Amino acid sequence: MAIHIRPAPETLPVTLADVQAAHARISAQIVRTPFFISHTLSELTGATVYLKFENLQFTAAYKERGALNTLLQLPERTSGVIAASAGNHAQGLAYHANRLGIPATIVMPTNTPTVKVTQTEGHGATVVLHGDTFDAAYAHARELEANGGLTFIHPFDDVRVIAGQGTVAIEMLEDVPAIDTFLTPIGGGGLISGMAVVAAAADHPIEVIGVEAELFPSMYNRIKGTDMPCAGDTLAEGIAVKEPGAITSKMVEALVDDIVLVSERSLEQAVSLLLQIEKTVVEGAGAAGLAALLQHPERFAGKTVGVVLCGGNIDTRLLANVLLRDLARSGRLARLRVRLQDQPGALFNVARIFEQQRVNILELAHQRIFTNLPAKGLSLEVECETRDKAHLDRLLAALRASDYDVSTIELA
Repeated sequence: MAIHIRPAPETLPVTLADVQAAHARISAQIVRTPFFISHTLSELTGATVYLKFENLQFTAAYKERGALNTLLQLPERTSGVIAASAGNHAQGLAYHANRLGIPATIVMPTNTPTVKVTQTEGHGATVVLHGDTFDAAYAHARELEANGGLTFIHPFDDVRVIAGQGTVAIEMLEDVPAIDTFLTPIGGGGLISGMAVVAAAADHPIEVIGVEAELFPSMYNRIKGTDMPCAGDTLAEGIAVKEPGAITSKMVEALVDDIVLVSERSLEQAVSLLLQIEKTVVEGAGAAGLAALLQHPERFAGKTVGVVLCGGNIDTRLLANVLLRDLARSGRLARLRVRLQDQPGALFNVARIFEQQRVNILELAHQRIFTNLPAKGLSLEVECETRDKAHLDRLLAALRASDYDVSTIELA
């Protein structure tokens, strides 16, 4: 990577030299993840899109980088490390601490899904369940830190963690020097802070754009002086942070060019497209960069964009729901409500139209009681599978041409 060091503001706690040292320190112990162009997504969005597959790290997230860089700088006789996390930081820290023979304790809220507890324990960590919220788990972790002589490792507000996360950008520019835009998810801000340090020292201008979910615009509020609420059930739980870090906020304000917000629908579409087009599984946070390209195409048109797929830890049932909802929104899966007369042959006659239009019926449901139709009428709900929206429109036209009262049941 051809770079020259520009003088960084003295107030910034992480420099290019810190990130380069972190890369030299950790590169032999993490996966050098691929950074490939996506021709299909480039055509779809109008930008030249390169994807950094950090979901292919051993624990399926970039968080390993910052955790490992921190662990490798601890005193040799440390009595152990502790963190509060129910997500990727927990697994990345647990995995590398176990590899290095360092005892690790992870404090999680009591309502953490069992699968996350099991995965973290599987990496050799001691899991302590405490409190109903992350704040309660965090406070307990700090108590255990003080009482047990442990070293607390913050998921993002630590200069060693920030430097480790920034190594993603070093690899991206080594592989594709022509990148002129970094499009990076923001939770607490560790990843984008480290990447922005590298971008500021590049031999050509690189725009650094952060992405947050509309439901959790915490860094957006901090930088732009807004006061939007941070709450809700977002698909991007990995970046659902109510309070960004003090260190990272300072760095984002100094080095990041802009922050964009993305909707839940854009996040769902991005997760689905990455699976369909790139055959790769990402979590909601990992798809945030692509969601920004989909929702704000004019903002990135003509640019050469590096997108970090920062994690791939998504519940399989949730992933299935996202894929099915995307099929419904694209017209390939539909639920129709058809008004029928309650008499012999009524179902056969309507089913014949589905057969003529080559539409596959997946599920049927009759409703005779909870309806405002006359007593001799019934409501038939049909879940069906079509090739695309045009195919669905032809089915609806054929039903209406046969005098059926039909409507679609839309997703929210």
